[in-house]
Amino acid sequence: MSIKDGLQEIKEELSNDEKLLEQAFHLEKFFKKHKTKIIATVSVILIAVAGYSINNYIKEQRLLSANKALLILEKDPTNKEALEELKSNNEKLYKLFLYSYAVDKENPKLLEELQSNDELLSDIISYHKAVLNKKTTDSKYYKNLALVEKAYLLIKEGKKEQAKTVLMQVPKNSAVAPVARLLAHYTIK
Repeated sequence: MSIKDGLQEIKEELSNDEKLLEQAFHLEKFFKKHKTKIIATVSVILIAVAGYSINNYIKEQRLLSANKALLILEKDPTNKEALEELKSNNEKLYKLFLYSYAVDKENPKLLEELQSNDELLSDIISYHKAVLNKKTTDSKYYKNLALVEKAYLLIKEGKKEQAKTVLMQVPKNSAVAPVARLLAHYTIK
């Protein structure tokens, strides 16, 4: 029995080796038939991965450069090289810095020069231009604050009833509601 079992085992092993060799021949035949397609696909994948990695590296370096420039500008807002570096590496951050600087320095001229395609930044720039020029404006993002500012300007002009009407438009749950109530109280005289 042991010889029969041994022969059976050898036959199975040879059969498995034969199947493995047959699969290797099929694989080799498939590779030869589709060699250019396989190489082209692998090449495209490698180029795409390399391009993606290089693009991410460049973006990261630009952000680091912009951040360094912003840190320099926080210490010295008049540094021309840092301003140019920030502008060339991150246009949005550059505009946001100029906006912040103009508001801090109460410089409406700088705000006038500042234009933005970004809806939020454009809205807050126009709001602060109006505030610095002591004018009223409508603001999507500073709506309630704009109402309080409008009422304040009306009070200064002596139009207290109009100011009360404007202050009534400020919702009770607004962050500026206490200021609106205080101004409304100021109009009681």
